[in-house]
Amino acid sequence: MKKVILITGASAGMGKEFAKELLKDGHIVYGAARRMDKMEDIRLLGVKLLEMDVTNEASMFSGVDAIIKAEGRIDVLINNAGFGSYGAIEDVPIADAKYQLDVNVFGAARLSQLVIPQMRKQQFGRIINISSIGGKFAMPLGGWYHASKFALEALSDALRNEVKPFGIDVVVIEPGGVKSEWSDIAMENLVKISGNGMYRKMAEKLAGISKTQGHRVAEPEVITKLVKKAIEAKNPKTRYVGGFAAKPLLFLRKILSDRMMDKLFMSQLR
Repeated sequence: MKKVILITGASAGMGKEFAKELLKDGHIVYGAARRMDKMEDIRLLGVKLLEMDVTNEASMFSGVDAIIKAEGRIDVLINNAGFGSYGAIEDVPIADAKYQLDVNVFGAARLSQLVIPQMRKQQFGRIINISSIGGKFAMPLGGWYHASKFALEALSDALRNEVKPFGIDVVVIEPGGVKSEWSDIAMENLVKISGNGMYRKMAEKLAGISKTQGHRVAEPEVITKLVKKAIEAKNPKTRYVGGFAAKPLLFLRKILSDRMMDKLFMSQLR
């Protein structure tokens, strides 16, 4: 069945890939992002564009309202917009930390609030939150990013049970390493924030690992397949996991103690 789908963060990476592939499947796809010029290629394919900043209440409200007025429904929300603010917790300005949570957590939560009334009216809907395996464990120098993903996981668990009686499913996607501009931006920010102080050696080590391991990350198509499963399944799983090192790391998180996980991470950063 053709569905009306809203994807945030559609100007690059996984979000753009989702838009392309879901359009091919015959769905009506709306791509939302701040950078409209970066979505011209998917507009030419048939994706409908929305200028949306997930930290701006008015732009989110007008975007959802425009979809409902044009299509009469909204079936799937994919909360994909997000970024990684890396740096030692001591170093990261609280204003930057708040912005990280605004984008990765509050933006997704507010958009969910905006689509739920229409989905409830339809007695059908899917809210798909793009989290991370970093929502299950926290590495040094990524505290605020991990905090945002831990929060998104918790909100998804609570929301899933709240809206299930109305025919709405909430699904979490937990990518591991995936090819995108996300990693380069995160590492540049890390070096800028913590590359010249007390955490310099650790920051340089992590940035170096990210650079040398970049060729091993998965293509965005791996996560797109999981999103398709979440949309098409009659009874979707609560979580789907994929991408470089995702399943092994989540398995280790289950079987290792906190101290052992600490040793594992720090062995790579000394």
